[in-house]
Amino acid sequence: MFRSAVDIQPACLGLYCGRTVLSVNGSVETYGECGVCPRGQRTDDNKICRECVGSPDRYDWLYLGFMAMLPLILHWFFIEWYSGKKSSSAFLQHITALFECSIAAIVTLLVSDPVGSLQIRSCKVKKLSDWYTMLYNPSPDYITTVHCTHEAVYPLYTIVFIYYAFCLVLMMLLRPLLVKKVACGLGKSDRFKSIYAALYFFPILTVLQAVGGGLLYYAFPYIILVLSLVTLAVYMSASEVESFKDLLVRKKRLVVLFSHWLLHAYGIVSISKLDKLEQDLPLLALVPAPALFYLLTAKYTEPSRILSEGGNGH
Repeated sequence: MFRSAVDIQPACLGLYCGRTVLSVNGSVETYGECGVCPRGQRTDDNKICRECVGSPDRYDWLYLGFMAMLPLILHWFFIEWYSGKKSSSAFLQHITALFECSIAAIVTLLVSDPVGSLQIRSCKVKKLSDWYTMLYNPSPDYITTVHCTHEAVYPLYTIVFIYYAFCLVLMMLLRPLLVKKVACGLGKSDRFKSIYAALYFFPILTVLQAVGGGLLYYAFPYIILVLSLVTLAVYMSASEVESFKDLLVRKKRLVVLFSHWLLHAYGIVSISKLDKLEQDLPLLALVPAPALFYLLTAKYTEPSRILSEGGNGH
């Protein structure tokens, strides 16, 4: 058992300040001065910097999956938005965006510690403040600040930035060439608009992760459910889908519907974490419920019908 040096050294102040282990001689450890822990380490209960040797749990992977999905979903949205109804290039651009994000995710895992492996080592997230260590730098004499800012949630905070950087690089390398070849049906000013949109939303996603990473970590399952429900309702309303027959008219509508169902399922799995399979798996049966409810009640909420019935009443 290691002998602690805390008793013979001044107290290490601050929630995230710690002492690095300088040397180990048998069962005796020698510690440095109180300060910031090196990257890939965080403090234990005795204010000693310990290396992160754990692996992300299921919820951590689901969070990383959510952050990885965001640029892909935005890519698909803007490709569809700017491709035009007569353009045949949208499908190839969708596949290219999926390829870019998939390769970026794989490369990000490979360059993370341990390098060359799809597995990563991580520190366990204990509370919200772990994401915002810069707010907990102590000032013992109220004048001098001891800077102990480090990534206590290593690598969940920085790995997202690395992923976004690879996504952006791969997009700039692959997408312009593809768009120039296949998007002949669009004007010169329109064919690159989906790429220009990405140059806007990547900085926004980066700021979102930098400022709200901790909040997103705890709220993303509910964000997925709410946004997927709202966007599905808006899409079906804008597409004038009022019955099952309307869904079958175009394959694109079925693709959008099934995509939203996948997002519903992802949100439900993220909330339940599938800790108890026999209790949590039946919740997936609720995935089609919002769409079915919409289809069954859409005809009763048609504005023209409400107005006509109101007129007949008078």
